Amino acid sequence: MAALPTVKQLSYLIALADELNFTRAAASCFVTQSTLSAGLKELEKVLNTQLLERDRQNVLMTPTGLEVSERARAIVAATQDLVEIASARSEPMTGQLRVGIIPTIAPFLLPQWMPQIRQQYPKLQLILREDTTANLLFQLEGGQLDFALIALPYDTGNFLVTPLFDDNLWIVGRRDDPQLKPKRIKVSPALSDQLLLLEEGHCLRDHALYACGASNRGSSLGVAATSLLTLVQMVESGIGIGLIPEMAVKSGLTQGTELLTRSIVGPAPKRTIALVARRSSARLAALDALAELILQIDASVA
Repeated sequence: MAALPTVKQLSYLIALADELNFTRAAASCFVTQSTLSAGLKELEKVLNTQLLERDRQNVLMTPTGLEVSERARAIVAATQDLVEIASARSEPMTGQLRVGIIPTIAPFLLPQWMPQIRQQYPKLQLILREDTTANLLFQLEGGQLDFALIALPYDTGNFLVTPLFDDNLWIVGRRDDPQLKPKRIKVSPALSDQLLLLEEGHCLRDHALYACGASNRGSSLGVAATSLLTLVQMVESGIGIGLIPEMAVKSGLTQGTELLTRSIVGPAPKRTIALVARRSSARLAALDALAELILQIDASVA
């Protein structure tokens, strides 16, 4: 049987692909630079191919090196899952649990979620990371996260997806905007033209465009918000109108402002909140427990 790469060698390759610097890659793996370099040379020998281009100043990944490093992420993550299986089955909600959450969910769910987690699962250490959906799924695939809490629709590839609940989108605008006089609003072309969007990378941007039947374009107003809070402030300043999630409305995002929130006529545009995991994950019991807890929280504020 031919020699196979080791998990350690693959981890070295992933670190170097991320850092493109031997010193930083070695530090992230808690080894010396010479140990890292030797491990990578042995990996190239095992695979019988060049993975890196080296000189004194620069490190570049060859096309083969890039492909191998991407496949290595899934292999290392699956190996980590394998190691965790025994302990996860005996006590699923103990130890560290690394969860990524998108910014348009985190500030509205976490204040209710964290006290419940601490009360029900005192042995659990929840490590949270807030980032865009694309970045969270990349980290999930590489084993840096156990789960990601995101909003659908979104292309989740081969991940295991557990839909939780629907979160309707509401229109937010100034009190003096005549378009917001009705209690429920119908989305019109005129309203869409005033729509403020989040920056590229936020899935809520795509959800808002889809709700208004618009293509993936930049705001016709020439501006984009970096966060929901910024978007609300821009609306309050009179720049345009926005679409915000119902969970943000119920959390009081617009309280203390001169803004009105209105539901939308007809089938309400919505996003679906979902937990995402690797199919090889050893923490599926924890996934079910978290899903149940989030559903309880949603029911309590409905």
